[in-house]
Amino acid sequence: MSDDGYVVEVKRSARKVSPGAGRWVREHGVRHRFASKALARQWAREVSPPGRTVWVQDAAPADTDPIDGYVVGGRRTRPRRHTDPGEQASLAGIVE
Repeated sequence: MSDDGYVVEVKRSARKVSPGAGRWVREHGVRHRFASKALARQWAREVSPPGRTVWVQDAAPADTDPIDGYVVGGRRTRPRRHTDPGEQASLAGIVE
C-alpha cells in the first residue's frame, strides 16, 4: 500500500456491473486514491447494485502499475459445500 493512501484502478468489469462505478469513472477517471483500503472497500460496497457485487482486489506484488488494488465486479459465489464426499475411483487400468 502507498504511504499516502490506497490507490485503486476501476476495471471494466466493475463499470459493467455498476452504473455508479461507471458514472464515477466518467467524471473522475479510472484511478482513485482513498485514505485507506477500508474506505476503498466501503465505496465498492456502496456502488454494488442489488444482486451484483463490486469489490476491491489487491494488486499482485509483481504488478508494475503504481496502484495498490483493483475495483472489479461480477457475481461472487460461495463454493458449494458437499455433504456427500462421493466415492473414489480406482486409477488401475487408466494410468499406465
